Amino acid sequence: MKDIESRIHETDQDSGYFIVADKVWGKKDKFVNYYMVQSCANDDWFLVDGGLKWSSSNIIEMAADLFGAGHLPKGIFLTHGHFDHSGSLPELLHHWDVPVYAHELELPYLTNQSAYPPADPEVGGGIMSALSFMFPQGPINISSNVRKLPGDGSIPGFSEWRYINTPGHSPGHVSLFREHDSVLLAGDAFLTTKAESAYHAFTYKESVSGPPKYFTYDWGLAKESVEKLCALSPSVAATGHGKPITSPQLAFELNNLLNNFDVIAVPEFGRYVNEPAIVNKFGLASCPQRTGLMPIIKKVVAYSSLLLSACVIAYRWKKS
Repeated sequence: MKDIESRIHETDQDSGYFIVADKVWGKKDKFVNYYMVQSCANDDWFLVDGGLKWSSSNIIEMAADLFGAGHLPKGIFLTHGHFDHSGSLPELLHHWDVPVYAHELELPYLTNQSAYPPADPEVGGGIMSALSFMFPQGPINISSNVRKLPGDGSIPGFSEWRYINTPGHSPGHVSLFREHDSVLLAGDAFLTTKAESAYHAFTYKESVSGPPKYFTYDWGLAKESVEKLCALSPSVAATGHGKPITSPQLAFELNNLLNNFDVIAVPEFGRYVNEPAIVNKFGLASCPQRTGLMPIIKKVVAYSSLLLSACVIAYRWKKS
């Protein structure tokens, strides 16, 4: 049997999922990942993050393939509740009436109390950033299923795993860590691709970077979170966007990210660069003012859309 390192990028051609580590599988849906993790002690399993709005059928199909039809997860664990990590939950919970665990500071965005801090399209880096003002920013309402994660860092029912508070990208962002083999599910605390670039985001071109710039509301906390994860010395890391990466490359890239965080991760311009949004247990309390680039960005997006439409029309006319 091949070891995990040699299988890390293997993909099942029929189902499309990939192997992260022993009893850990992931799947890419357009530009975001979700993960399924089985217990080392029994057949119980849990889902990590819920993907996009249309991901529920793909998640159910993957679960049936891995664990058998009708074998429900013991729970769903959210690294955070942004639209691309929780989008399928309202639909998915119609099929699986299971608890959804999230950090206390994520609960307002999952119980219809508060929207997240507004996206910051001024951060640059690509079309995903420029379009981010159009991305859903919540809240959703899964009040009947959502549960607060225990305060001791444990994962209910899965003693080999613990969670680490890694805020900055979102108020209650957490990452999951398995102690005995140092497997890290980092969510969006850092990435192995560039979320701001559509080319990187959809092709998963490898580039270890900070959290998605357009949704990160507190860069000081984001850097502290990367420092926490770097100190864990993970053997393999799977992130919310991008392919899994293993050490020694992982150790080198994480240390490089931490040591050069202000250059690699923090944007040169942006709403939250010099001042974070203020959040509390009730959700968003206040936001710094925009830098004034937003009208320009909207014009650029509008003109780009018109140009793209014109090119498509011209191509079709020429073809006909």
